[in-house]
Amino acid sequence: MTASSPLLRGLARLSLISQIAIGLVLAILLAWLSPDTARQFGFLGEIFVTGLRAAAPILVLVLVVAAIANQRLDQPTNMRPILLMYVYGTIGAALIGVVASFLFPSTLTLTQATTELAPPSGIVEVLKNLLFSAVTNPVRALLDANFIGILVWALGLGIAMRTGSDSTRAVWSDLAAGVSMIVRIIIRFAPIGIFGLVSFTLATTGFHVLKEYAHLLAVLIGSMLVVTFGLNPLMAYWKMRRNPYPMVFRVVRESAITAFFTRSSAANIPVNLELCKRMGLHEDTYSIAIPLGATVNMAGAAITISVMTLAAVNTLGIQVDLLTALLLCIVASVTACGAAGVAGGSLLLIPLACNMFGISDDIAMQVVAIGFIIGVLQDSFETALNSHTDVVFTAACDHAAQSGLPGGQAFRADADDV
Repeated sequence: MTASSPLLRGLARLSLISQIAIGLVLAILLAWLSPDTARQFGFLGEIFVTGLRAAAPILVLVLVVAAIANQRLDQPTNMRPILLMYVYGTIGAALIGVVASFLFPSTLTLTQATTELAPPSGIVEVLKNLLFSAVTNPVRALLDANFIGILVWALGLGIAMRTGSDSTRAVWSDLAAGVSMIVRIIIRFAPIGIFGLVSFTLATTGFHVLKEYAHLLAVLIGSMLVVTFGLNPLMAYWKMRRNPYPMVFRVVRESAITAFFTRSSAANIPVNLELCKRMGLHEDTYSIAIPLGATVNMAGAAITISVMTLAAVNTLGIQVDLLTALLLCIVASVTACGAAGVAGGSLLLIPLACNMFGISDDIAMQVVAIGFIIGVLQDSFETALNSHTDVVFTAACDHAAQSGLPGGQAFRADADDV
């Protein structure tokens, strides 16, 4: 026991991503050397997925209610140009993820039979499903993990609570913090859950699933790189009317790399604020835009939600038409803004998008678990994209204001009024 204690303490001091990587390697080795033994650990993966399923509905409810309820009615809203860049960038990122999924479709090996699934026939049925899901009883929505219904009730409650007392809004904030802490505890068991899930899957279905994971990861990372070096510079040029790449490369070097390793947009806020200061941007603007972007500017999360959802759709053989794909972009963009401030927070919102296609919560949570498996790299790239994009868009709007370009003067006036 004394010999193993230093080893256990050393493992406990490792980051979550390192622990997941170790669990993944051990699962592969066990499934390769002793498949029969590996199958015995499948219950660990089932417990982990069940824990996520239990926490996700209440997490979405309290986070959305708390965020809306605690938004001050008299809060300055003079950030229109930057906010529009955030909105356009997030929707554009989701669209790139959808296009990439159509060009390079991903399929997944799921452990649960899906023969009872009745896929929607088109956009009309999708919209009908959305409407019926939206007007459901809130208690029933929580019990059935109907994320569309949960989101609608959370929006309504949040708006209603904005006029409530400070103590009432504080209760929702405390509740959101408490549920987030519970989710963090569940996610701390991700290395054990992933060990059980991967070892059982590999021993049961074979090692071809690793190729599926690699393909899915390539689509995700490829989409994020297209946004980083394609969409973002294009939007910056549209605002600045000059070559944006020197600025983009600097921001990637000084912000994205740090965010890649910290895997937290919130933790990268001081880095971004300091970078904006060194770039000579308007302090009254970036002091608001950067913290706000860490909450609502979630291009990486939008890509993750759209690509992972379409991977589930492709696996189940559901046909997706153009209008439904565009609707998915909107849903992914909106839900991305509600990504929890924990590692893998965007993954917990995948079931909400899956609800569009009638995909059950059991199947959606298997997709979430796969997301945690590839999260060794996916979450780092996602956070890097989310965080450095805040600086790119803020700098583009500021440079436009300094150059007197269309829209820039309004931005400068707004910034001076803050």
